[in-house]
Amino acid sequence: MSGPLHTLAQAIRSGATTASAAAREQLARIDATEAAIGAWQTLDREHVLRAAAAADRALPAGPLAGVGIGVKDIIATAELPTTAGSPIYAEHRPEVDAACVAHLRARGGYVFGKTVTTPFAYMDPGRTRNPHRPEHTPGGSSSGSAAAVAAGYVLGAIGTQTNGSVIRPAAYCGVVGYKPTVGAIHVRGVHPFSPTFDTVGSFARGVADAALLASALTDDARIPDAVERPRHRLRLAWLARFPWSEPDADSARALAAVVDRIGADAEVIAIAIPPAWGEANALHRCIMLREGFDVLGDLQARERARLTPALNAALDEGRAIAVDAYRHACVERERAIAFFTGWLDEFDAVLAPAAPGVAPRSLATTGDPACCTLWSLLGFPAVSIPAAVVDGLPLGLQLAAPQGRDATLLAAALAVEAMLPPAPVPPLAGDRVP
Repeated sequence: MSGPLHTLAQAIRSGATTASAAAREQLARIDATEAAIGAWQTLDREHVLRAAAAADRALPAGPLAGVGIGVKDIIATAELPTTAGSPIYAEHRPEVDAACVAHLRARGGYVFGKTVTTPFAYMDPGRTRNPHRPEHTPGGSSSGSAAAVAAGYVLGAIGTQTNGSVIRPAAYCGVVGYKPTVGAIHVRGVHPFSPTFDTVGSFARGVADAALLASALTDDARIPDAVERPRHRLRLAWLARFPWSEPDADSARALAAVVDRIGADAEVIAIAIPPAWGEANALHRCIMLREGFDVLGDLQARERARLTPALNAALDEGRAIAVDAYRHACVERERAIAFFTGWLDEFDAVLAPAAPGVAPRSLATTGDPACCTLWSLLGFPAVSIPAAVVDGLPLGLQLAAPQGRDATLLAAALAVEAMLPPAPVPPLAGDRVP
């Protein structure tokens, strides 16, 4: 199976179009609507045109031949600044690319621009707005990456997730977000927050393209570059809610109807998280915030006044977490990985909400990541697929599977995607790139 990203790369390789022609169309779309969306932290028109022209001259043979990709602004790029969403690093220009960007270039792609991230990839919003309704949040922390794909500015973008920073904005913006198994894509050159959880992921319009992009960022065989629907009847678990998160009633009804539709073509079995793991989210918070302080504590000591309120509060909470409590949480995490791996072993994937509801009507929040926390804690791969529309906004369905089962998860996600209606096109997107 293939999608528009694959199709464009193939067209450039065959000479049916050029990277320069595609770039000019994308820049025209950005010129028309970017002021209302704010997806880009750094976008240099001359850089885009030079990179596209260089691709046309070199005729790259890789899977991303001549395709420009949005890159979240906590990921190092030698040609463009990397600000981490903070004025502290407003002029920072790394000497070398992050590992994933180096892979991107080696596979024939180029960095179209740097997409907005919330400051240091935490919870305080950036300037990006949701392309479906600009008064609603696009989610975070990979706000700009999700919005740029939803608006049709690029056919793929790179993000990161520590808690819900790929899955949630993908769900809110009505695109596919893929968070691979932790460690499958190298994080060298990505500004850290919590090394146990930090994971590079991808955004695209469809599952096949999200997989293609992610596979181009690594040599890890766990991420396939091509995904096919499984030949067997899917066996899926349905986890309607997490103990620490109460879904919005309208969204819960809409997802239940989606799952009923999926059940016509797949075996779907309802499950519930056992009470013993009813507070697994607390393990994630303990590890994440203690590591966040370990990573950013010295910076906070120097620059507290220039850090955002939520980040300062998080680092203060992390400072107060005792080392013994952190170590205990790490041990419990290993127990949780063993338990949930066995618990889900019989399924191709588990279905769950990607967020408690649609994107909130607010630019003062990035929404609630609680539906992503368990899979981030466990390092399990996860995918968000646009599944329904509630009150005119996209609603995401999340699929997850145990570590290392990315190929099985993506195949299941491709099959489920085919059972659902097309994702809604944002009013601000205009005509999409073919």
